[in-house]
Amino acid sequence: MQPQVIFLICAVALVVVSFIIWVCSRYKKCPSDKIMVVYGSIGKNKDGTNRSAKCIHGGAEFVVPVFQSYAYLDLTPISIQVDLKNALSRQNIRIDVPSRFTVGISTEPGVMQNAAERLLGLQLSEIQELSKDIIFGQLRLIIATMDIEEINTDRDKFLAAVSSNVETELKKIGLRLINVNVTDISDESGYIAALGKEAAAKAINDAKKSVAEQDRDGSIGEANAKMEQRIKVSEANSVAIQGENEAKMKIAMSEAALKEKEAEALKIATTAEKIQAAKALEESYAAERAAEEARRAREQATLEADIIVRAEAKKKEMELEAEAEAEQIRRRAKGEADAIFAKMEAEARGVEEILKKQAAGFAEIVQSAGGDSEAALKLLIADKLEELMRVQVDAIKNIKIDKVTVWDNGQGSDGKTATANFISGMMKSVPPLDEVFSMSGMQLPEILGKRADTDGVNVNE
Repeated sequence: MQPQVIFLICAVALVVVSFIIWVCSRYKKCPSDKIMVVYGSIGKNKDGTNRSAKCIHGGAEFVVPVFQSYAYLDLTPISIQVDLKNALSRQNIRIDVPSRFTVGISTEPGVMQNAAERLLGLQLSEIQELSKDIIFGQLRLIIATMDIEEINTDRDKFLAAVSSNVETELKKIGLRLINVNVTDISDESGYIAALGKEAAAKAINDAKKSVAEQDRDGSIGEANAKMEQRIKVSEANSVAIQGENEAKMKIAMSEAALKEKEAEALKIATTAEKIQAAKALEESYAAERAAEEARRAREQATLEADIIVRAEAKKKEMELEAEAEAEQIRRRAKGEADAIFAKMEAEARGVEEILKKQAAGFAEIVQSAGGDSEAALKLLIADKLEELMRVQVDAIKNIKIDKVTVWDNGQGSDGKTATANFISGMMKSVPPLDEVFSMSGMQLPEILGKRADTDGVNVNE
């Protein structure tokens, strides 16, 4: 084999091996105390926006050459000394709160992304200053909402408020709060010192008071012990005598109580026996009453069932007979009806429509009259009265009075002139309303007046 070919093969192999080593070197492993941030062409978020960085903690990632790069964020805790001075409390008293905060970069997914976007590339001192500004602001805000007594005595509440507020703000830049240590709290006005002196004085006074009370209780206890000794001896003697007497009384009372209990037991037994007998009798009556009610209900149900069955059978029989009769009538009338059906159908429809309209109208009139048919009839007559009067007047309205010549020779025997008698007779030739109603088979309502007979008798009566 020629040396040139061997050299070429070795060169190609060297290039391939170097490329493989270089590619393998791009597979980066992240230590446990760091966060590896891969940036560059990462991809897109769910909403379609470009992804700024990818954070890996405790794993490994292949960093694409040319298109991606990487850097580390240190997870080592950061200690920050915060000497807050002249912070205004809720009581408008300025206090100094020296404290030390321990923070670190968070490994929570969302917070870790914030750290990659806001802390990558910053020096430790820069991160400390940024955190200190946030802590200062939150401390002043918390102190402004609390009294000095709460801050000084209830440290747990104060530290809980500090941890909650500070950590919430630190997460926005990718940090988490590890520890808070407040060393001492002081104020320029001496309010806290005065509170301490007040507490000390109160404790001293309480101690002195307790000593005096103990001395007093000791003297009183000694005197009471001597008094109780004398009383106990006298009481023991009297109790001994009283005990003998009470023993005798108890014997007598015990015998009397025994006899009383025996009588009471006999009374209770007799009463219980009578009560049980009464209850048994009552239950027997109740059972008989329930049985009687059940029997009555059963008989009533049987009777109702028989009546219903008979009624249903009768109804069915009548229905069948009616159907049979109707069928016979229908068949018998069908041949006759078919011949005139075409002619009468149009007339029937017209008459039916007129009758429906008249019936509906009359029903509304009766309803308007409160359901009184007589009152409804009066309403109809009142509505047609003008038309009836017009018909009567039309009978003589075309007579030309100016063409009629009447020879009048003065008043007649009844005091009227011939002209008046002529006009009166002409009007009497028109049929009165009561006669019109009589010819129709109806009677003129009394509201329209009564006609007097010649003999003074009311004709309508």
